[in-house]
Amino acid sequence: MLRRQSTLEDEQRTIGLLMDILEYQDIKVCSWIIENKVKILCFSYKGLLKPHRDGFLKVLATNYSVDHETLHSYMNKFKDNQPGSTNLLKAEEQLQSVLTPQYSWLFKYIGRLENGVKFLVDMRTDVLELLQHTDSSDSCYIPLQHLNTTLKEYLSLWFTVGFLHLERITWKSPCEMMQKISEYEAVHPVRSWTDLKRRVGAYRRCFVYTHSSMPSEPLVVLHTALSTEIASSMKGIVAAAQRMSVDGSVMGGILGQDTETEDPSCVKAAIFYSITSTQKGLQGIELGNYLIKRVVNELQYEFPLMSQFSTLSPIPRFRLWLMDRITEMEKGCGRLPQDLWEPLLKKASGSWKEIKRIINTNMWYTELNMGNIMMNPLMAACAEYLYKEKVNGVAVNSVANFHLRNGAVMWRLNWLADTSPHGLSNSCGMMVNYRYFLEDTETNSRNYLENKEINASEQIKKLVGEFIPSKM
Repeated sequence: MLRRQSTLEDEQRTIGLLMDILEYQDIKVCSWIIENKVKILCFSYKGLLKPHRDGFLKVLATNYSVDHETLHSYMNKFKDNQPGSTNLLKAEEQLQSVLTPQYSWLFKYIGRLENGVKFLVDMRTDVLELLQHTDSSDSCYIPLQHLNTTLKEYLSLWFTVGFLHLERITWKSPCEMMQKISEYEAVHPVRSWTDLKRRVGAYRRCFVYTHSSMPSEPLVVLHTALSTEIASSMKGIVAAAQRMSVDGSVMGGILGQDTETEDPSCVKAAIFYSITSTQKGLQGIELGNYLIKRVVNELQYEFPLMSQFSTLSPIPRFRLWLMDRITEMEKGCGRLPQDLWEPLLKKASGSWKEIKRIINTNMWYTELNMGNIMMNPLMAACAEYLYKEKVNGVAVNSVANFHLRNGAVMWRLNWLADTSPHGLSNSCGMMVNYRYFLEDTETNSRNYLENKEINASEQIKKLVGEFIPSKM
């Protein structure tokens, strides 16, 4: 049965329930009474439409944050206490209490409920979306930021790596879990159940992190291909799995083994080709890096000969960045190297506008010989985007920043690595390998975070025109 749409009256009723619950902070009452009220509040909130949820969140953020008048009063009292005095500890406790937002007390009760942690994850999703559409000059903006910070702090405690469960997904995993993995896949959309079966089959691994409070929810999903070497394209990943499976089938027939059995002696490399964080409400809480490290340990144990670990990563937003650079060239103030783009300009009758059309329609990929003309300028531009384009000293590309923070090396840029419509539209078909040299990850990570330096291969540096000293 369809539920009716919420109204402003429903929003006001939910806010009234919030007020009633928060009054219990100063009253001695059985915890089960409070929990029942909190359950009703959660149910009521979930029934609100987005505009009414936004109204509720604004009231929660502004009316039940830190009481600054009381805080100012306690700060004056705190200053009156001399160091080492017997009243100092009590004053510190009182000050800490006043510094704690009122809604923190509510979040503790919600976290104890069945599915309560999931509720708070979803609530933070709502807060993040509201912040995205709230002007920084709005009086609600700062209180909403504080609300977001408080929720993030609680979720960071509840979702520490010690509370997470690593699970390998196979074709025998629960159908509900398989369905969610298919729906959440953001990098390479799952086309069919056959496609999904291949992704969890021979010479593939799919690992997820789950949490006891959300057991059927994959929090982070990592798809991994097993191979003899690091793949440079999605077709290469598929071909490697097919080749190794065929070789295994031949040996299986000779030796009388199960043809589904993998040959560990063939597995030398792990390629992480898709990592997806499924819960927007856990944004900013590092889970993916811990999952990669944990999976590396699992794979090393399973395949003793494995020594190469790399991603095959998408390059989101590269084409948008490139369009902006070409627009600058149209206006005569661009920084793309004219000599590299000259062959393509000739093909486009000297028009940067025509080049934009060629790239935006993906027509170059289907035209004979156009790929050869496009390769040099696009590879150089993409390398510059990944290696040189930064914000506050870190890579502007979110995927690059993630792996560089983890200590990976920007190792190889691959031409025509993903020629699906999605891959062509995002990054003109290019993908990049971020290589994890396990003995160097800590040093690389520290150098990136502290010195803002990207560890890149000679190929990347040559593409951006950096001088490479001779090894002779």
